[in-house]
Amino acid sequence: MRALVTGGAGFIGSHLIDRLVARGDTVVVLDNLSSGKLEFIQTHLDSGSAHHVLGDLTDFETVLSAMKGIDCVFHLAANPDIRLGTRVTDTDLKQGTLATYNIVEAMRRCEVQKIAFASSSVVYGENAPLPTPENHGPCMPISLYGASKQAGEGLISSWVGTFGIQAWIFRFANIIGTRGTHGVIFDFIHKLKADPSRLEVLGNGLQEKSYMEVEDCVDGILHVMEHSNNALNLFNLGSHDTASVRRIAEIVVEETGCSGASIEYTGGDRGWAGDIPRAMLGIEKMLSSGYNVRFNSEEAIRHTARALIQEIGMPGDD
Repeated sequence: MRALVTGGAGFIGSHLIDRLVARGDTVVVLDNLSSGKLEFIQTHLDSGSAHHVLGDLTDFETVLSAMKGIDCVFHLAANPDIRLGTRVTDTDLKQGTLATYNIVEAMRRCEVQKIAFASSSVVYGENAPLPTPENHGPCMPISLYGASKQAGEGLISSWVGTFGIQAWIFRFANIIGTRGTHGVIFDFIHKLKADPSRLEVLGNGLQEKSYMEVEDCVDGILHVMEHSNNALNLFNLGSHDTASVRRIAEIVVEETGCSGASIEYTGGDRGWAGDIPRAMLGIEKMLSSGYNVRFNSEEAIRHTARALIQEIGMPGDD
């Protein structure tokens, strides 16, 4: 199979490409490298299993050119920083909604029939029942990022109904793991690297969410695609439990060796405008497909902290 992976040099995308190449696929990587790193996929580029197209999804002609000869699209590219939308309010419109339109329209023109889309638990908003099943609705996101993901789902669903493509929409929990370039664990390690005596935590630390390890996530994507064959397939991908921000801070302090660090909270029930204090996805549908995760939330957090400390380094490291 010849796959197009948008955002393929990024955190989740690079792990997905590892799996695609391992099973014998060839990959076109469309990535503007705003947050991705070619070093994540350099082995595959050197082997010829992957080819990188430097370009932005907001440029339709670039997308159309990359789409030619593709069998399946894995659309992972998006603005990775939910908080950015509070300052630059058209970020998610352009990098999310309009970019997704360009993808599905290029698929139509090039007669590409299959797409997997990385959506998010944030489409459910903050008043959903916990754990939240896929059939919860109406979905009322409270962040611009969440709105763009919901709009992307709607565009893809309409292309399924109107033009006959087949789609898999995945609503992710918080995905963490090696090669992470943002997120709470990444931020905590950088803060402790700068000042090992103090860790500032946004909010009151009681925010509680599900965390899924990135290799569990990409394995889940590929498993579900092999075991569900409806025209439109919607799945939550997550873990069995949750972890609080307070517990994440404690784990990162332990793993960095900064045992004397004071953990200080800025206060409030959320870290930023648009943050959802509590989220947990219902994963019964994922489990019924025959797929289960290796890590629960706390295990994934500790695994990630250890990996990112090795990647980022701490003061005194050679």
